[in-house]
Amino acid sequence: MTTAVVATYKDAGTIWNVKDDLISTGIPNDAIKIDKEHLKIRVMTPDQTKAEIVEILNRHAPAEIH
Repeated sequence: MTTAVVATYKDAGTIWNVKDDLISTGIPNDAIKIDKEHLKIRVMTPDQTKAEIVEILNRHAPAEIH
């Protein structure tokens, strides 16, 4: 099953760094959505890789992950 993981950051630059990290680990670009207005990034991921995605998101000190 597929899960959406959403993280909120304090600045737009961090969001782009997170996206680069996700892509470099093999996450497809079309699974990543950025909301520039609200400084959020959403990653659609299979349940099996959710922990890895959360770890990558946490490396960049998010304000919130849900």
